[in-house]
This record gives sequence, structure tokens and C-alpha cells, in this order.
Amino acid sequence: MQGKFLLYIIVSILVIWSMESLNINQLFKKNRVYQARLFYFFLGLSIIYLVTNFLMDLFTSIKMF
Repeated sequence: MQGKFLLYIIVSILVIWSMESLNINQLFKKNRVYQARLFYFFLGLSIIYLVTNFLMDLFTSIKMF
């Protein structure tokens, strides 16, 4: 479990760093700041979850062979 927690932290840092390069202002309507922030937050959480689980599955499958 400690390895997965560490992987979550590393992936979180990388996802936040990579999402800073996005310019998503043109995707949202004007004066919808809170909705855009909530979407951005959920997008980040979902990417973090998917990448971490992918890496955990990859690491466990490599250890089996």
C-alpha cells in the first residue's frame, strides 16, 4: 500500500505540472468560473486515478513473469 500511495503522489505532481500547460479558457462559457474549476479538478483526479492504476497493474504484471 505504501508503494501505491507514493505512486499517487508522484503521478499527482506530474499531472498537475502537465495540466498547467493547457489553455482551456476557450472551452467554457463566460462567467462559468466555478464550473470550469470543478471540471478541471475532476479531470485531474480522473487522470491521476487512471494513470496510477495503469502503472500499478503494469508493475504487478511484470513482477509475475
